[in-house]
Amino acid sequence: MDLPSLPRCLLLLCLVLASTASAQSGLEEWMQARSREHSNWFQGQGERAGSAGSSLELWRERAAEDPGIPAFVPPTSLAPLIRAVEAAVVNITTVNVPKNALAQAGRSTGSGFVLTPEGLVVTNNHVVAQARQIVVRLGDGREFPAEVVGRDASTDVALLRLREVGLQPLPAVYLGDSDRLEVGDWVVAIGNPFGLDHSVAHGMISAKERSLGVGIFDDFIQTDALINPGNSGGPLFNMRGEVVGVNTAILSGGQGIGFAVPINMVKDLLPNLRENGRLERGWLGVNIDDPRPGEVGRYLVVKDVYRRSPAANAGIRPGDRLLAVNGKPIGSYGQMLRKVALLAPGSETKLTLQRDGQTQEVTVTLAARPAPETQQALNSPGNMEELGLVLRDMPPEVAGPLGFEAYVGILVTGVVPNSPAAQAGVAAGDVLLEVNRRRVKDVAGVRATLEKGGAGTKVLLRVQRGDVEQYVALSP
Repeated sequence: MDLPSLPRCLLLLCLVLASTASAQSGLEEWMQARSREHSNWFQGQGERAGSAGSSLELWRERAAEDPGIPAFVPPTSLAPLIRAVEAAVVNITTVNVPKNALAQAGRSTGSGFVLTPEGLVVTNNHVVAQARQIVVRLGDGREFPAEVVGRDASTDVALLRLREVGLQPLPAVYLGDSDRLEVGDWVVAIGNPFGLDHSVAHGMISAKERSLGVGIFDDFIQTDALINPGNSGGPLFNMRGEVVGVNTAILSGGQGIGFAVPINMVKDLLPNLRENGRLERGWLGVNIDDPRPGEVGRYLVVKDVYRRSPAANAGIRPGDRLLAVNGKPIGSYGQMLRKVALLAPGSETKLTLQRDGQTQEVTVTLAARPAPETQQALNSPGNMEELGLVLRDMPPEVAGPLGFEAYVGILVTGVVPNSPAAQAGVAAGDVLLEVNRRRVKDVAGVRATLEKGGAGTKVLLRVQRGDVEQYVALSP
């Protein structure tokens, strides 16, 4: 290379280096710009995902300052509650009547709770139904003999009284309001499963008004608090330390499914058990047009009012809308039936009605509930409502087994409580032979004779009871 060409090479090298530096600088600027764009895009996506109603929304997250679910306090330890209530939970041991003369008396255990400081105890009926000896042990180890004050198989509730209590008051529970329970509420069950004293289980309300197909009083609380044999009769507590149910049943083969009798039903039943020793069912005397399942906004409408019934005496009329019993709203005929049937005959009951758009309260004095067959017969064609008689024709298939000739008279199958027939002494099983001295052979003949006599006039009946015939006078 000659010397004159050297400056040209140096110039070319400088130009190349300058070009490379410029390219690197431009690349860095381009990459920084793209980075800023991507960062802004991702930030925008996050804001859009957190906003409601966006088509790009996949989930929601609470902001750090969001207070969360209103009125929800996560539970911590249940120990203070358990310490406050467990002293009133009792163990019940029974010696049962042997099934036959050769068998030995069996023993069984259950649970219960002290209702009053004087020594009334609530448990299940099936815990004490066969007992000839009952011993109740408190949490502090004291034991007392007990006797049954009253019990009822249809609700599986029994009321006991402790003997030899003395003057020192016993620890007693508070009763809550089971109507206020909601699915998801925390509850605690305390009892003696498998004889293990004062075992505690906690869970929540799984369902309300659960029917198990047992009878008209099916209205169980379902809970996932563990209930095992020996828990029967024990209390189900809410988070205020109040008894809201009496643990009573488990499903064989089921896990985490237990049932309790609502404490509000027990409240209605207890006065009846204390006074009568058993469930004397109250009767209102109405037929109800029940809303169909799934119907919303319909009321319970009084369809029929039986003559001389408690409802009739209180001035209740067909067409009245029944809203509440003793201040408790009702939404079905089954609820009304349970409320009324648990009250003792003679109880004064307040009904909330709506008539012609006006709401009013009436007080009804309940009567004794007629036998189921009489209840069914009251809705039959043989219902002589004005007399309080329920009659049935006697064709050969009915008369033969009773030892009568066919159509020799009409069989009395039921008598309405407090009716003219009841006051005159007519009873189910009597055979009606004459009405106002006219021979009658069927229900139609009785109706025709009564229509001839006119409304409100006295009625003379000739009835046969066994081998004895007698006349009775009725004043409709």
